Amino acid sequence: MDYQKFLDTINQEMNYRDVTGKVASYIPELAKVDPRKFGMHLHCGEQQNYSFGDSEENFSIQSISKVFALAMAMEIMGEDLWDRVHVEPSGDPFNSLTQLEYENGIPRNPFINAGALVISDILVDQLDDPKQELLDLVRKLTDDDSIDFDKEVYKSERSTGYRNIAMVNYMKALGNIKCDVEPIVDFYFHLCSLAMSCKNLSHAFMIFANRGKILATDEEILTPLQTKRINALMQTCGFYDEAGEFSFEVGLPGKSGVGGGIVAIHPSKYSVAVWSPILNKKGNSELGMKALERLTSLTGLSVF
Repeated sequence: MDYQKFLDTINQEMNYRDVTGKVASYIPELAKVDPRKFGMHLHCGEQQNYSFGDSEENFSIQSISKVFALAMAMEIMGEDLWDRVHVEPSGDPFNSLTQLEYENGIPRNPFINAGALVISDILVDQLDDPKQELLDLVRKLTDDDSIDFDKEVYKSERSTGYRNIAMVNYMKALGNIKCDVEPIVDFYFHLCSLAMSCKNLSHAFMIFANRGKILATDEEILTPLQTKRINALMQTCGFYDEAGEFSFEVGLPGKSGVGGGIVAIHPSKYSVAVWSPILNKKGNSELGMKALERLTSLTGLSVF
C-alpha cells in the first residue's frame, strides 16, 4: 500500500480556502493559531512513516488527550469504571449540563467534558502525581521525552473554564465526584493543554491499533479487552454529536479535539493524525474530516 502517494493526493486536493468554519475562540489562546496550518502523519510500522505539511509542529490536542486519561483510569478501575461513567453516545454538545440532571450525575460517556472530569477525579484520587504519570505514559508511547503541557493554553483554559468547574460541583452534589474540585479541574485543564504533533499522535495511538502493545518494544500497556473497549468508544463517541457522521464518512475509530486535531486508527494496520485548526459547527476539524474521508476512500480500507 503506497500510503505516501495517497497522502500526497490528499495534500493536493485539500485547501483551507475551501472550508467555511472558524478556529476555536472560546479558549482565547486557541484563537491565536494560524488557520492555514495543515498537516497529516500516518504510522503503520516501526520504521514506516508517511506525512505532509505541518505534521511535526506541536499543537494543543485538547480532547484527544481524554483517550490517554481513559486508558489510565481503566487500568486502575477495571470494569468498575462503568459505574461512574457510561458508554453511550451523547447526542448533545460536549459541554452540555442538561444530561447530568436527567441522569443523576452519571456522564453519558468518558469523552464528553463531564465524563472526562469524572475520569480526572479518579486519577487525582488514585495516583500520587497524575499530571506527571500522564506525561510519563505519553512520552513512553511516543518515545519522545520533550512532550509537555502548553502553559499558555493551560492558563487560557483556567481563566475561561467556569462551565467545567460548574460540572464538577454539580456532579459532586449528586455524589459522583470524590475529590475536592480544585485538584480535579487543575488536572483536567492540564490534560487538555497537552501539546503534541501529528507525528507524536500517530505514534502514540498505534497502541490502540496494536492490541494494547507498543509496536517498537512489544510492551503491553493495555489488555486486548481494554483496547477493544477504547476503540469501541472512539467509534461511537469520539466526535461528540458528530460521531455518527464520522463513522458514516470515514469508517474508523477516532478522536477529535477543538485544537483542530483528529487521530484515527485502523486495527492491525495503521494510526493516522491530521491537524487543521478550522472547525465545523460541531467543533471538529473541517479539513481534517475531509482528509480522513479521502484516505479511507483512496485506500479502500475501513473497519466496515
